[in-house]
Amino acid sequence: MMKAILLPTDFSNNSVNAIHYAMRLFKDERCEFYILNIQKASSFISDDMLVMSSTATLYNTLVEAAKKSINNLIVNLKKQFKNDNHIFHALVDYDNFVDSVNQITTQHKIDLIVMGTHGASGLKKMLFGSNTVHVIKRSKVPVLVIPDKCRFKNLDEVGFTTSFKSKYEEQDFKFLRDLLVRHKSHLFVMHVIQSEDTEIELNDNVDFFKLNFDDVSIQRIPNHKDSVYNGIHEFADAHKLKLIVMLAKTHGFLNRLFSEYRVETFAFKIDLPLLVLKQVKSDS
Repeated sequence: MMKAILLPTDFSNNSVNAIHYAMRLFKDERCEFYILNIQKASSFISDDMLVMSSTATLYNTLVEAAKKSINNLIVNLKKQFKNDNHIFHALVDYDNFVDSVNQITTQHKIDLIVMGTHGASGLKKMLFGSNTVHVIKRSKVPVLVIPDKCRFKNLDEVGFTTSFKSKYEEQDFKFLRDLLVRHKSHLFVMHVIQSEDTEIELNDNVDFFKLNFDDVSIQRIPNHKDSVYNGIHEFADAHKLKLIVMLAKTHGFLNRLFSEYRVETFAFKIDLPLLVLKQVKSDS
């Protein structure tokens, strides 16, 4: 079945780098890539607006320029990657960033959103850019975040980080399982131990991962004296992980990561791709 992948871009180097990462990650799969540029009026308030005859003229000018840029990008992607498995679509929207992403996701039945970031070293206040954080929190499909200058090599070692505080469902991990099978990856389940964990909680969900993944090992990570993220980063570095995976929950571990760790208190920059899975809600 052909995957539908959304690639938001502002034509910056880091967003184009994320697109290149996606091309390589899915080089052996049939995919439709929707390359999306989102315009917002506040970005274009300048003297140029004074000479425009109407708002419609400005809108048309901006949309046509964005479409031309996307089409040029697609031409370059086809030349560079020469992959008959890949089909490209150019999309331009004039809307709030997250609202646009969610509308396009629903309209085109998107399976994955891939976004680039500047990483911690390029930001002033937050771990990721604000658009990325909002998309991760509000998206209904998995989001793959690619740090600036990160190049795809392989996915031989992947880490899923969890505090094992709730029960997991098989349907929540379908995207990850398919990805790992295709790339013949080993999965490290990184259980971040909280101070209040009981022995029973430490063993919860171990059988779930062993049952649902062929090549998996469970690793306990003590709560790091500086931060949860630093403990994960040290493990990832020691085991040469190529991807870190989390499952987004309304009041979960991921929200703690976003809210607690600012760049000012951050010892490391983000240098690994992050895949954020979404809980698949049942009809019941």
